[in-house]
Amino acid sequence: MTKSTDPVRLSQAPTRRETLGALGAGALVLGLQIAPGSAWAQSDDDNVLTEALVLRDPDIPVAGNANGDVSIVEYFDYQCPYCRKLEPELRQVVQDDGKVRLVLKDWPILGPVSVTAARMALASKFQDKFLQAHEALIGVNSKLTEPRIRELLAGAGIDVDRATRDLATHAEAIDAILARNNDQATAFGFKGTPSFIVGKFRVPGVLTMAEFDQVIADARKAAASK
Repeated sequence: MTKSTDPVRLSQAPTRRETLGALGAGALVLGLQIAPGSAWAQSDDDNVLTEALVLRDPDIPVAGNANGDVSIVEYFDYQCPYCRKLEPELRQVVQDDGKVRLVLKDWPILGPVSVTAARMALASKFQDKFLQAHEALIGVNSKLTEPRIRELLAGAGIDVDRATRDLATHAEAIDAILARNNDQATAFGFKGTPSFIVGKFRVPGVLTMAEFDQVIADARKAAASK
């Protein structure tokens, strides 16, 4: 995946087409690709690109520092090998910084099992164990199957039978979350997982720990200069 970032700013007016068109030409800033323009907006038919839903979707639990001054939003798939490889480094960056909110957005694009894993992880939040479910599913190297998903969740201390019931009860809300995540990732022009929003920068690809530190610092500078 490419290593680039695009600054984004919230706007109330542009359409989805204008939003995507603003993610065009770039300039090299501090070794990362930075492109001017607006990428947060209300689209014609939904509001998935508002700052509130991109950075602070109330239906998605937050890791790291919930009161942090910079948000990292990760669009991921539990079967994505790059997501799995990046996970411990990203968590280390968040821990070392201490002031980063990590928003984990399931974007299951690698088949039906990815969808099952995402839905079961989101169902686990009704036990206040979404993060445990996430760590269990993202932390394996083996192929996921439905029995393997259940085994991993049980091993993480999740009541799998309850999660299954909660999934049935809250299926509409869970599927709405996945739809929002997909609409956001698509509108931002992301082509695969993992992809990120860091503060007001779009990062469509994998970064090293040093590059994450850099873009976090850039996000703070951008916020301070408003």
